[in-house]
Amino acid sequence: MKDADLERISAAIIAKGLAGQSELELLHGFCADCTAAGLDLTIAAAVIDTLHPIHEGRAFHWRADGKVEKEITEYTPTSYSEENWRQSVFYHLLHHGGDELRRRLDDEGARDFAFLNRLDEQGQTDYIAFLQRFDREGAIGEMDCIYTHWSTARPDGFSDAELAALRRLVPLLALALKTTSVTRVAETIAEVYLGRDPGRRVLQGRIVRGVADRINAVLWYSDLKDFTTITDAAPPDEVIPLLNDYAEAIVSAIHDKGGDVLKLIGDGVLAIFGGAEPEETCRRALLAEAKMRKRIAELNDKRKSEGRPVAGVNLGLHIGDVFYGNIGSATRLDFTVVGPAVNEVSRIVALCRSVDRDNLFSSDFFAATPEPERSRLVSVGRFALRGVSRAQFLYTIDPELTRA
Repeated sequence: MKDADLERISAAIIAKGLAGQSELELLHGFCADCTAAGLDLTIAAAVIDTLHPIHEGRAFHWRADGKVEKEITEYTPTSYSEENWRQSVFYHLLHHGGDELRRRLDDEGARDFAFLNRLDEQGQTDYIAFLQRFDREGAIGEMDCIYTHWSTARPDGFSDAELAALRRLVPLLALALKTTSVTRVAETIAEVYLGRDPGRRVLQGRIVRGVADRINAVLWYSDLKDFTTITDAAPPDEVIPLLNDYAEAIVSAIHDKGGDVLKLIGDGVLAIFGGAEPEETCRRALLAEAKMRKRIAELNDKRKSEGRPVAGVNLGLHIGDVFYGNIGSATRLDFTVVGPAVNEVSRIVALCRSVDRDNLFSSDFFAATPEPERSRLVSVGRFALRGVSRAQFLYTIDPELTRA
């Protein structure tokens, strides 16, 4: 590989990294550029841990013949056995202080890593792995290095010039991969802790205190029935799993129908359904309610069979204008909704216990709901809500329909 090729590939890595290409695009583009310049690569992979509530990290794969079983692998702590992990090249480099490991595969020598036997069976003749470590200040959680490996099927293996080229170029690729992965981590954290739409808005620059949009939205406020009684009777180590189980059922139903969860307040959930058409947002909120009830029923059956405490869910729905944006101090902001409508929906859900219904909807929500959904709603009476200036009729799903 000529110096001009090295300069060209280096410039391409930097440009693609700055452009925000995905990790897979970066790896595939790098391999394509290298092979075009005469570097005889056959198989390559890059692995980086991440900061994610489910996935521990991601691996990206490339083959010159295109026969990749799975281009992206997202792994969890249960994706592999401890024994396999300890026998891997990655583990060896990570825990024995090395940054590089090369093995020739065209000899009859014993293989000190099981993975090398698989490469040998695929006709590979040479293998090299690199570990690019981050300084402590550059690590995010377990994301503290990038591991890559490269192999060739050429009879003579990698030449000295090819190895020198990889040693020069792979650190640049690792830096581009890290840049993209850090961006992905920021998106994950924003979405997980702020919500999907608030997270997007914050990352787009909406972080100035007091900047808020006036929007019309359906407001969802739900909480668990008799949560205090349940937790007082349950063993302490059951409380968090209980909250997690019911939050999963509720939040997933909201997300499935296009809603955004803004807050988890103990056993309570505040969410919004936004959109230009009030009829459509009301319909989506009711579909989410139905999906939530189905998932809660399935969850309760499962928990009962395990002898664990179960709960029901009370839900209030309202539609109205709210301010949607950043509220708080100069150094601690919350991206949320504020306004009288938020207070109103919290008062509505608080009445569920008094009227012995697990869902209550405001008169404004009833008026905005289209047919045939509206015909399924019936009045439970007229109520004066604390802190709300006007008395109003509240509605619920017809009990006859829920028993059907």
